[in-house]
Amino acid sequence: MDPATGTAPLLGDFFRYADLLTDEEHEVVARVREFLRTEVAPVAVEHWTRAEFPHHLVPGFAALDIAALPYDDLDGPAARRLLIGFVALEIAHTDPSMNSFFGIHNGLAMGSIDLCGSAEQRARWLPAMARMERIGAFGLTEPDGGSDVARGLRTTARRVGSGPDAEWVLDGEKRWIGNGTFADLVVIWARDVADDSVKGFVVAQDNPGMTTSKIENKVALRTVQNADIVLQDCRVPESDRLQNAGSFADTNKVLRRTRGGVAWGSTGTMMAAYEIALAYAKEREQFGRPIAGFQLVQDLLVRMLGNITASFGMAVRLAQLQDAGEARDEHAALAKEFCTSRMRETVALAREVVGGNGVVLDYGVAKFFADAEALYSFEGTRQINTLVVGRAITGHSAFI
Repeated sequence: MDPATGTAPLLGDFFRYADLLTDEEHEVVARVREFLRTEVAPVAVEHWTRAEFPHHLVPGFAALDIAALPYDDLDGPAARRLLIGFVALEIAHTDPSMNSFFGIHNGLAMGSIDLCGSAEQRARWLPAMARMERIGAFGLTEPDGGSDVARGLRTTARRVGSGPDAEWVLDGEKRWIGNGTFADLVVIWARDVADDSVKGFVVAQDNPGMTTSKIENKVALRTVQNADIVLQDCRVPESDRLQNAGSFADTNKVLRRTRGGVAWGSTGTMMAAYEIALAYAKEREQFGRPIAGFQLVQDLLVRMLGNITASFGMAVRLAQLQDAGEARDEHAALAKEFCTSRMRETVALAREVVGGNGVVLDYGVAKFFADAEALYSFEGTRQINTLVVGRAITGHSAFI
């Protein structure tokens, strides 16, 4: 039990990584956890089943005052990446869908504006987004462009006019855009037809040149409202072009930051599945005794705990490198690849412990088992992140 907050540590934090937090940071985590317990957990399965987003929870998230944590001057100095990671872990531990919603808004959309926008643009958009009065989305992936989007970006941007009154005309399609159906602002990445450079644009949801439609029939992160977006003669003023984005290297600055968040979210996801399986094993009886006393069940539980502990440690160290300004692409890539791979194995082992009940939403594991598949795939596939690390350690690129 943490003496400052009265919050019990998560069972999956076997090596007590939470001890690295300060008392003030513990208070933030405790506040987030209480909101998740009382407001999010009771409705998570219902909204996941209906594939509907719980808009009524947004004011509660806003009241936590956590959207400003990564950013200087919005609510004081930026918080440590360690605290930001623990917040992501807590949200994912309750509902990976809500963590994805928050990460898209707080990490990808706000991060794009923070890293690639001018001082005026940051001042214009970020405060309202930090208060969650305006929700953001991030439009990079395309129907035919995922892993190769760096070179294969097909959405185009064409400049019309000159000077501050110039406009940009965007044409193309985006897919899998989380929050895309309801976000107030969508950061769209497009290729400039004049010089082939990659530029970012902040497009308002009510722009007549942008239409969105919800992707139906998902089996993972069902609460997240992923959209197909069509841009047709979508006119955006020069003032809404991210002024410091001129190549995909700038886009990658955002992705480098958010891949670390996926490592934390994956750790929270597998931790939740492990804790459900552990509680179930203690209660479920077969052959006249709890299955927690069976050797093979203990083997599964310990394998899960080992995966969690190793992933937790990698996420923590990545956060420390980020705080020190020493994190590189390969650090984030290895954390994403390793943690999501271990998560995929862990949720499967948890489902195995829970047996047939593991495929029923009422027992908790099934939703985490399904959601893990999406976390495993986005922010760069395992294979692509492996090649990023491979290039760093060998000095040879295997990309074609």
